[in-house]
Amino acid sequence: MSSALRVAGLAKRYGDSVVFEQVAFSVAPGEFVAIAGDSGVGKSTLLNCLAGLDDWSAGSIHHGDTDLGTLDATGRALWRRAHVGFVFQAFHVLPHLDVAQNVALPLMLLGQKATEARVADMLDAVGLAGLGTRLPQQLSGGQLQRVAIARALVHRPGLLLADEPTGNLDPGTATRVMELLAQQTRAHGAALVLVTHSDAAAARADRVLRLTATGMRPATVG
Repeated sequence: MSSALRVAGLAKRYGDSVVFEQVAFSVAPGEFVAIAGDSGVGKSTLLNCLAGLDDWSAGSIHHGDTDLGTLDATGRALWRRAHVGFVFQAFHVLPHLDVAQNVALPLMLLGQKATEARVADMLDAVGLAGLGTRLPQQLSGGQLQRVAIARALVHRPGLLLADEPTGNLDPGTATRVMELLAQQTRAHGAALVLVTHSDAAAARADRVLRLTATGMRPATVG
């Protein structure tokens, strides 16, 4: 079941150095929220906190009924495996696995059987039908990003996080990737949080928020 993301009073500090504080926002199932902000303000760090990859200094993160702050490292890893899809700018596909095997990884980690049909459907949805046996080095950058999106979505996570997913792509491919992310998010009722410097990418979101060192506020594109 899809769940809302709720963030309240979130802060991240390294010693006396404040990255951000008093960050509060929510994302409903099926909603696409883009987060903008100056370089170095902590946008990627915020995503890592939302995924339970980084600890935070104050505040709370809830996904549905789950309070991430109450989970230890193992609990966060299990929650992330079942409920989170993460799309990285650098793709992070495994070079020794073919496309279908890369996409199937989340299902395998969850112990799900008979994954071939789900993987094939996902590859078709991202426009990579028939390419499942190719190795990553045989694909273009745009195709690799679509593999990463397919892998992030194949287990139908309730929370999808994307860190500059169009940063390495040409404008045409970037547009197609953003259309795909938005369409798949809404089709499966995920809560999508996307970090981007691109006005074109942010313009596709339902809402745009700007992260600063002192909190989060609504923003406009352009």
